[in-house]
Amino acid sequence: MQELRQLQGTQNFSVPINSDKDGYTDKECPDTKCMFEFKVHEEDWRDLFNDEKVFCPMCRHEANAKSWFTTAQIEGAKQKALEYYQGRINNALHEDASNYNAKQPRNSFLKMSMKFTGSRGTGYILPLAAKEEMELKIKCKECRARYAVIGSGFFCPCCGHNSAEETLDNALKKIETKMANLELIRTSLLSVSKDTAEITCRFLIETSLSDCVVAFQRFCEETFRKKYPTIKVYRNAFQNLDTGANLWQQHLGKSYPDWISSQEFSELQILFQKRHLFAHTEGIVDQDYIDNSTDKSYKLGQRIVLLHQDVVHCSELVKKIIVGLKSQL
Repeated sequence: MQELRQLQGTQNFSVPINSDKDGYTDKECPDTKCMFEFKVHEEDWRDLFNDEKVFCPMCRHEANAKSWFTTAQIEGAKQKALEYYQGRINNALHEDASNYNAKQPRNSFLKMSMKFTGSRGTGYILPLAAKEEMELKIKCKECRARYAVIGSGFFCPCCGHNSAEETLDNALKKIETKMANLELIRTSLLSVSKDTAEITCRFLIETSLSDCVVAFQRFCEETFRKKYPTIKVYRNAFQNLDTGANLWQQHLGKSYPDWISSQEFSELQILFQKRHLFAHTEGIVDQDYIDNSTDKSYKLGQRIVLLHQDVVHCSELVKKIIVGLKSQL
């Protein structure tokens, strides 16, 4: 009863949380629509992060530093608390039984004893274990904070910075992963139906081309804006390769044809035009495609056929341009 009375007041209960072997601690977005899991280097969490504002790397939700415990950590802490308090009560019951037995008369004809079989509490709390390491580790170019994600991370959790270069790298990595695993996906879906397998793989190929073009466009827009903040550029200018090339040539002195061959530039133009068709006409060839593209293999009203090799080729050419562009910047 004395132990229970002591536990009736407000109790501060602290559960240690281990970092993984690389020094990263698990975090989770508190927005229930997102709940994205990531990791933050424990040294940077202590030295760089603001207690008032932390950002989700996926959706950029903002919340104070105490809001980012993972669901597993919260449930684990509840279980640790239950075990700790249960252990304290059990220890008190063990002590009661021992005290009762010690007070029994030794020479009495009738002897009574008390025994409590519950496990004793340890009196200390073991730390919660960290989840396995995440492969993609990122260091923010603005604040230098280190964090790790699975798949993609678009925003720095420390400063909220959105790196166009990081976003492009993430997009190209996702595209390469999807194309590399296309046959595995197709084979897995054959157990559902051949139609499902074919439709899904075609969808992955066509959307991956769009993802590649949009990521390239956004990188160029952000990079141009930071390099030339006073120059106004109309929206989506860099989706048009000729327009984008002219802008870089006019202000930087070099452009896409300096970093890829004329043949590759022509191939990339066709791929960008194909992406436009998938975005606006469901892949059906229109007069603009015939007028603006050097591709003479299609007639008006046909549907574009896109192969996974085309997407891989587009990704490779985009990367070559980005390498050349960064070398000039």
